[in-house]
Amino acid sequence: MTPQDDAAGPRRLDLGPEGLDGHTIEELTDYLEAGRVPADPSIDGSPACQLALDALERLRGLTPALIAADTAAEPEADDGWVARVLGGIALEAHAGRRIPLTPPEPHADLGITEGAVRGLIRAAENAVPGVLVGRCRFEGDVTELGAPVRVLVDASVPYGEPLPRLADELRLEIAARLRVHTELNVTAIDITVRDVRRHLS
Repeated sequence: MTPQDDAAGPRRLDLGPEGLDGHTIEELTDYLEAGRVPADPSIDGSPACQLALDALERLRGLTPALIAADTAAEPEADDGWVARVLGGIALEAHAGRRIPLTPPEPHADLGITEGAVRGLIRAAENAVPGVLVGRCRFEGDVTELGAPVRVLVDASVPYGEPLPRLADELRLEIAARLRVHTELNVTAIDITVRDVRRHLS
């Protein structure tokens, strides 16, 4: 049975060796810094490790000025927003429900996993500089073709940027990706800004 979110809330992925197929975040960071060379099949073949590497790459892409500002503003390093981005891996690490696609032939059976669609949504942040996508959720029956679905997305944005503009840009990018890669009947995409991060001018 595929693990799914339960009534108590989303299941959290263990970011230690058990949750990352024997690897640690530190090992994955070193692997990323080395340019993934030499190739490690145990990492490259692990979906959980690949999701973690993707999150680490997004974090590494943040400007040094942002990290310096956070460090200077706090007596101790505030890693809360970093932990929240890494924590989002938990929602993508499980395949979740199967989302059907219209088959090109009568006997064909096509679909995409809920986890893969969350990955598409997360990747939308690349089109909106400074935005980090956190938790992604779906309201509605994604397993039924044509059923209305509401997409709920949490985001972190840089301080000083117009929030409505960033939210609109992110919403449009997510909508475009979902149209291309899924057949979900998306009735709304709700963007909730959970964090506003400081940066140096």
